[in-house]
Amino acid sequence: MEHRWSFIVALTVALAATATLFDFFEQQPGPEAAWHVVETVCVDCHNDADFEGELSLAGLTPDSITEHRETFEAVVHKLRGHLMPPPGTPALAREDVDTLIAGIEAVLDDNPPPGVGHVRAQRLTRTEYTGAIEGLLGVELDPVEFLPTEIEVEGFANIASALSVSPAFVEQAVGLVRTAAHLGVGEPVPRLAAAYIPPPAQSQQSYIDGFPLGTRGGTRFEHVFTADGEYRMTIQGLDGGLYPSNLQSEHTIVVLVDGEERLRLPIGGAEDLARVDRGGAPGRAEIAARFTDIPLALTAGQHEVVITFIERSRGISDELIGGGGRGGLSYSGAPRMPVIGAVDIVGPYGATGLARSMESRELIFSCSPEIAEEERACAERITTRLAERAFRRPITDEDLARLMPFYEMGRQGPGGFDEGIELVVTALLASPDMLYRTTTPPGDFAGEIYPLDDYELATRLSFFIWGQGPDDVLLERAAAGDLMDPDTLEAEAMRLLADPRARSLVVNFALPWLDLDDLGSVVPDPAIFGEWNDALREDFASEIEQFVSSILQGDADVRELLTADYSYLNERLARHYGIDGVFGPQFRRVELADARRHGLLGKGAVLLHTSYGDRTSPVLRGAWVLEKLMGTPPTPPPPGVETNLSTPPGEEPKTIRARLELHRAADTCSACHGAIDPWGLALENFTVTGRWRDDDRDANAPIDASTTLPGGGTANGPVDITAALLERPDQFVQALTEKLMMYALGRELEYYDMPAVREIVRAAEREEYRFAALVAGIVASDGFRMQAMPPEGE
Repeated sequence: MEHRWSFIVALTVALAATATLFDFFEQQPGPEAAWHVVETVCVDCHNDADFEGELSLAGLTPDSITEHRETFEAVVHKLRGHLMPPPGTPALAREDVDTLIAGIEAVLDDNPPPGVGHVRAQRLTRTEYTGAIEGLLGVELDPVEFLPTEIEVEGFANIASALSVSPAFVEQAVGLVRTAAHLGVGEPVPRLAAAYIPPPAQSQQSYIDGFPLGTRGGTRFEHVFTADGEYRMTIQGLDGGLYPSNLQSEHTIVVLVDGEERLRLPIGGAEDLARVDRGGAPGRAEIAARFTDIPLALTAGQHEVVITFIERSRGISDELIGGGGRGGLSYSGAPRMPVIGAVDIVGPYGATGLARSMESRELIFSCSPEIAEEERACAERITTRLAERAFRRPITDEDLARLMPFYEMGRQGPGGFDEGIELVVTALLASPDMLYRTTTPPGDFAGEIYPLDDYELATRLSFFIWGQGPDDVLLERAAAGDLMDPDTLEAEAMRLLADPRARSLVVNFALPWLDLDDLGSVVPDPAIFGEWNDALREDFASEIEQFVSSILQGDADVRELLTADYSYLNERLARHYGIDGVFGPQFRRVELADARRHGLLGKGAVLLHTSYGDRTSPVLRGAWVLEKLMGTPPTPPPPGVETNLSTPPGEEPKTIRARLELHRAADTCSACHGAIDPWGLALENFTVTGRWRDDDRDANAPIDASTTLPGGGTANGPVDITAALLERPDQFVQALTEKLMMYALGRELEYYDMPAVREIVRAAEREEYRFAALVAGIVASDGFRMQAMPPEGE
């Protein structure tokens, strides 16, 4: 490893000594010309006698590029990211770098290696597991509630080599499948049960996107009701508490089930306030009784419950003005209202049996025995159909023989036939055939690379695009042997991509790739950023998800992730960005007149994630640009290097730029920071919370965002950074494609994958870099359709 990297550094630094190579390359185009530079420049130092960097290039020929593929792929990545030649050494002209890259890539791509990689038995991630269960049974479960966190590799949780199975995972998975099977089948003998729904987040006490128009605040949840009957709901927290100022005004609370209004009651106003002021605890109890044991007649199955307040006219008073800290004053927007707490649900009372219309039962019970003699045959049909979907392949007599004893065992219980089906569903959900994705070479196979069969292709395709198992249509294509035909496979990929379930590519691929799936990792200091709250964090998350979805699911040119002149905003987020004319809690597409807000670099989620809680970080922002948008991650700092840029106690505050200049004055820091910092310094006008500023208030100095970029050129703000990223049109597209292919295959890419990645990008260029073109290219690649035999000993 040390020898390889010394080769990379030595080669690129030696090339930097050449002043102008472009004319030479024009006279002698092609890879041989690129190698001639190595022979005439690099060998002066890197020869057997001098052996600079413990490397000798003497006697090597252009064929050496293919003999050292891994090394030269690393060289290309370094050159693409302007990480080499290192800052402080003579720089190559941009044209020279481009020609050198093209020469090396031409040799590598014209002689592609045979390797396609091996993906070991791949456990489903917790998200894939619950998604597959939902697709099979129609039961939606929260993976975070039931299963432990996955080990992520480059942000992705689906990399096979990291998906181990611990005793904790097994124990929690058993609990998950028992719950899923029970909810799917329903309660064979309905009995009273109590459910506790925790209070909503504090941010949900104001406007919430997606709630019915004309309402404000509240809570929303999904709940599975086990049988037809009456359920009694208690809403806590509405009694006003010890300081009932939120009862001063009258409000109207409504309860909706699946969008249908079921209850409308008043709360607050002069009478309720008097009850609490004069009656104390008994008065509060009288108000609470109004929202205790509310009867709701419901059918079995999963229902959406919304508890919210009717919006009332606004009025401005002193108490509606909240301190904004350094961010200034902020208008809260409406009168104070009661706070909804936890919700208790008890039932069913007077159960009338399970509803045959219950979605999960319709998915499970493909037949219904009329007499006892029909039960076994019906159970086998149900088991066969579910197992084919769960195992994603045809079911054998051996499979059925393993599963049916579970039905017989459950059949002896008080629930009879239904209880037997519940137990066999539990068994197949817990089966390794459900939990793992595997590939098997053909029986007579004796080579090193084998094609995936139709069912394996169906599985890989559906988990790539949907994050769950194949549907009936895809399994029918596999049964007919159609998926090994490239045209059919691409057509099925496009069908899956057009389905709403393709949202999985946004949630499980794009946001993790950009490190924007967990915005809770940075907590802005409220003493500095008084405008910050949890509601704004949720707005950032909604904006970035809808923005990315509009491009990926809208099949746009993926470069619009950098350039799009629109976003998705509600009133609160628009006001935070300083954008006028947006009213109400609902998110909607908004055209952005300010080019500084275009694309990813103008989004609050990106700017928050690349900051610290108390200050911005050009280093984090620059490293994010290099890694995510250019696909050329910088080298991490060596151990023991000081990275704290905080102002020491007693010193006069300096701008972040000034602190960085002092930091990278050290020789050990300048090389890396010279490649990283310029990309981040150009974004310094954005605060931690994504607001635009012209001055650094701590240092009482104007922001200077001007910078000289690695590889030449200058920038002064996000617009210039975006333009620089697009100077090489395929740069960002290749960065995205590498990660998309990694996600699709469930393994880290190797040097032998890169020719295929570049071919996918070149083919997508002919279709204006549409996202569907990238997906189609990946699905058609050998790496997707084939598998290498496992390494010896695995």
